[in-house]
Amino acid sequence: MLKYLLKRSGIYLVMIFLTTSAGYFLAVSSLKPALLEQEKIPRPSPEQVTNSFRLLGLDPTKNPWERYVDWLGGVITRWDWGRSPNGAYVNAEFTDRVMVSTRLFIASIILTLVIGVALGVYSAARQYKFQDRAITSYSYLVHILPAPIAYFLVQLGAININEALGQRIFFVTGISTPGIDPGWPAFVDLVAHYAVPTFAMTVFGWAGYQIAQRQYLLDNVNADFVRTARAKGLTRNQAITRHALRVSFIPVAQSIAFTIPAIFTGGFFAEAIFAWPGVGLWSIQSIGMQDVNVATAMLAYGSVIFAVGAILADFATTIVDPRVRVQ
Repeated sequence: MLKYLLKRSGIYLVMIFLTTSAGYFLAVSSLKPALLEQEKIPRPSPEQVTNSFRLLGLDPTKNPWERYVDWLGGVITRWDWGRSPNGAYVNAEFTDRVMVSTRLFIASIILTLVIGVALGVYSAARQYKFQDRAITSYSYLVHILPAPIAYFLVQLGAININEALGQRIFFVTGISTPGIDPGWPAFVDLVAHYAVPTFAMTVFGWAGYQIAQRQYLLDNVNADFVRTARAKGLTRNQAITRHALRVSFIPVAQSIAFTIPAIFTGGFFAEAIFAWPGVGLWSIQSIGMQDVNVATAMLAYGSVIFAVGAILADFATTIVDPRVRVQ
C-alpha cells in the first residue's frame, strides 16, 4: 500500500506541476493588471506603472518565459508565491482565506454527509411509503434549485425572524462583529454568524447524498446475498443494514472522499452571498483584479486538493469493500 501511495503521489505531483505551469502561462498571457492601473484617476504614467509592478515582481516588460522562471524560482527556493498588484503577499492572504473557508464549510459538510446518507438508508428501507416519497421529493426539488436562490431564501427567512422578534438574533452576512469582547460574548457572536450559512448549506446540500444512497441501496436490496441473509433468519431491515448497506455505500464513499477536500477549497456562491472572504470568493476576485499570482496559486491548490481526493477515494474503497485490493 505504501508503494502504491508513493507511486500515485509521484504521478499527481507531475500532473500538478504541468497543470500549474500551463495555468501560469495562460494567466500571464491573458491577465493584464497594468491596464487596470492605467485606468485610475489621476492616471499614472506608463513608466510609473512599470516601475511599480517591477518592485512587486510583476514586471510587464518581461516575456512570459522570463516571468515564469522568476516566479518558479521563488516558489521552489523560498516557497514564495509572489505578490498581488495591490502589494499583498499571496502566502499570507492564502492562509487567512483557507481558515475562513474551513470555518464556513467544515460543520455543514459533516452534517450534510451524515444526514444525507442516513436519510437515504431510511427512505430506501421504506420504499414507496409516505416517508420515502416526502424525503425523496424534497431532495429532488432541492437538487434542481440553484444555490444562490436557495441561500437567498434562507437569508430572507433569517431576516424575517429577526424582525418578528424585534432584535437581531441571526447574522446573515459577515464572520464576526468588530470589537466584540473575548470569551462568552465572542462565542455567542460566532454562533450567530455561523448559524445561517451552516443551516443553508446543510438543508440544501444533503439532497445529492440522499438520492444516491437510496438508489444504490435499492439496487442491492433484492440481490442474491441479501435474499440469502433473509433466508437465514434476518429481518429485511437487518439484512439491509448488515449486508446491502455496505455494498451500496462503496460509490457513496468514493464521492465523499472527493467532497471532504471541499472543506478547504471553499465555494463561490456561499462565500459571496454570506460575505465570508474565503478562497472560493478570492479565486473569482483574482480574475477580475487581473491577479496572475493568485490565479495560479489557486489553480495549484485546486490541483493538490483534487489529488488528495482521488487518493482518499481509493482508500475509502478498500475500507468499505474488503474484496478490493489495490495492486
